[in-house]
Amino acid sequence: MCGIVGFAGDQNAAPILLEGLKLLEYRGYDSAGIAVMNEGKIALTKSQGKIANLCEKTQDGTTMPGFIGIGHTRWATHGAPNDTNAHPHLSNDGKFAVVHNGIIENYMALREELTAKGFVFKSETDTEVIVNLLELYYKGNLKAAVMKTAARLEGSYALGVACADFPDRLFAVREASPLIIGVGVGENHFASDVTAIISHTRNVIYLEDGEFAELTADNVTVYDCMGNAIEPQVTRISWDIEAAEKGGYEHFMLKEIMEQPRAIKATIEPRVKDGRIVLDDFDMTEEQFKNINKILITACGSSYYVACAAKYMIEQLCRIPVTTELASELRYCDPIIDERTLLIVLSQSGETADTIAALKECKARGARTLAIVNVVGSTIAKLADNVLYTWAGPEIAVATTKAYTTQMAVMFMFALYAADKLGKLDNAEYDRLVCELLLLPGVVQRAIDLSSDIPELAKKYYKTRSLFFIGRNVDYAICLEGSLKMKEISYIHSEAYAAGELKHGPIALVDDKTLLIAAACYENLFEKTLSNIKEVKARGAEVLGIALEGNRAMSAEADEVLYVPRTEPMFNAIAEIIPMQLLSYYVAKENGCDIDKPKNLAKSVTVE
Repeated sequence: MCGIVGFAGDQNAAPILLEGLKLLEYRGYDSAGIAVMNEGKIALTKSQGKIANLCEKTQDGTTMPGFIGIGHTRWATHGAPNDTNAHPHLSNDGKFAVVHNGIIENYMALREELTAKGFVFKSETDTEVIVNLLELYYKGNLKAAVMKTAARLEGSYALGVACADFPDRLFAVREASPLIIGVGVGENHFASDVTAIISHTRNVIYLEDGEFAELTADNVTVYDCMGNAIEPQVTRISWDIEAAEKGGYEHFMLKEIMEQPRAIKATIEPRVKDGRIVLDDFDMTEEQFKNINKILITACGSSYYVACAAKYMIEQLCRIPVTTELASELRYCDPIIDERTLLIVLSQSGETADTIAALKECKARGARTLAIVNVVGSTIAKLADNVLYTWAGPEIAVATTKAYTTQMAVMFMFALYAADKLGKLDNAEYDRLVCELLLLPGVVQRAIDLSSDIPELAKKYYKTRSLFFIGRNVDYAICLEGSLKMKEISYIHSEAYAAGELKHGPIALVDDKTLLIAAACYENLFEKTLSNIKEVKARGAEVLGIALEGNRAMSAEADEVLYVPRTEPMFNAIAEIIPMQLLSYYVAKENGCDIDKPKNLAKSVTVE
C-alpha cells in the first residue's frame, strides 16, 4: 500500500526513481511523484494515475537533472487521488520535500497547531504536516529537525526527507511501516520493498521501528531514536530482479500460478531430512507443546483463508482445539489468551498492519507466537518468538497465489511436526504422510495440467454478474479463497457458503441466471454436497463442479466439471485451489481487467 523510493549517487536520480516506482506498482496506487535536488533547489513533478503519466511529464526523467531524489506511489487515504494530494509534498518555504507511507493519527491536531503559526496547507493529506514540522524545527541542523519532527508524530510512517540546504544527502525514517536501505557502491537507496532496488544492489539494511538513516552517495549512517549512530546488520538478498519479471507470461499472476510447483518444492524439501520434518527455526520442546491447550491462528485476506483450511488438519492430527480470527477483529476483541495459547500469524509481506497489532496484543497476554511469512527481516518475523519462512520468492501480482499455497504447505508441515511431538501419530502413519507431502509439487503440476479447458470455460462464464462458491469441510475453506480471487481480479460479485447453509437463506437468490461453483473434493461428504447441487439445479442454476479425478458422479449432475488430482485427503486444499485461481484469472482476462493491479487493492496493507 503506497511505495517510496530514494536515491543518492553519481547518476541522474530521476530515471532510477521512476524505475523503482514501476517495480512498486503492484502495491496499489492512484498517483505518483518524484522530487530531485538540482542547483540548490528541489524540482517536483507529480501526476494522478499511472506512473506512465509521470514518465511522460518528465520525459522519462530527462527533464529533471540531479543526483539526489525521492519518489512515491500513493494509495489515497486522506483526500482524493489528484495531483495536489500526490507526494512528494513541499514545505511552505520550499526547502523540504517529504514522501510518506502510513497514517499520522494526530495530524489534525498538528495541522491546527501549524495553521495557527501561519503555515498554509495546500493538500488534504496527513503527510503535509510532516514537511511543515520540518520547516518549523529546522535551525540549520537537518538531523535535529528530523528527530524533533519524528518525535511529534503518532501513528505509522516510513519517511523520505530531502532538504535543499543539504543537496548531497537524504534522510529515511521508520516507525511501524516497512523501510529498507539498499547499500551500493557509489550509490545508496531506500525503498518500501526490496523489489524496487534489487537491480542496483543485493545488500540491504532493514530499519527497525524508531531508527532513521542518513544517506549520501558514499555512505549510510543508521541512528537509533536518540540520535546515536549504531552498527546495522547488512543482509544479502539471494534472489535477483529476473525472479520478479514476467518471464514470457502475459501477467505476473499467471506466471506465479505456474510457479507454484517449484515454490512448494522449495518450501517443503529443505525441511524434510532423512524422512523427518525438521523445522530448524522452531524451537518448542515436547514439554512446551504438551502445555499448549489452544491454538489460535490469525491473519487477513487470503492468509486468513489458509488458516481456515489448516484448522481442519491441525485438529485432526493434533487433537488440540484450533480457532481462527481475522486479525482486524482480534486486535479489538479482548481475546481469552494466556501462556498456554500458541498464536500462529500468517502474512505474505510480514508487514500487515492489523496482523502486527494482533500479534503484539496476544504476546502481551502471554501467548507463544509463531509467524509464517515470506519476507525475511519483516516486522512480523522479528516480533514473533519463532518464524517459518515460506521461501516462495517475490510475488508481484496483488492477488496472491503462490504465497497462499506455500503458506498452506508450511501449515501442513507444522501440523505433522506438532502431531509427532505430541505423540499422536505412529511411525507408519507419520512416514506415509511425509511421503505424501513430498509428492505435493507433482500433484500441483498435475492440477495445472488438468486445467487446460479453463480458458474456454472463462469465455462461457465471464459475463456472469454474480455467483456462489459452495463446499463442505475443507472444501468450504477453499471456496472462501476461490471466491475472493474471483472478486479481486474479475470484479464479479461472488460469495462463498458452506453448502449446508444454502437452504438457510442464500437459496432465495438462486435462479436460472445463477452460476454456482461446487467444490466436492472432500469425499467423506461428497453425497451431501451432491444433494445441494441438485437443489440449485432444480431452481435452474448453472453448476460448475470441482471434483477428484475419476469421480463420475459429479459429471452426471454438474453442467461442467473441473478435475483435480487425487492425493492424501488432508492435502486436498493445495491442489483444489489451482483451478479456482486459473478460472479467476481467465475470467478477468476476458473482462479486460487489470489483473496484476486490481482497482482499489494493495499488495501490502500497511495501514488500518
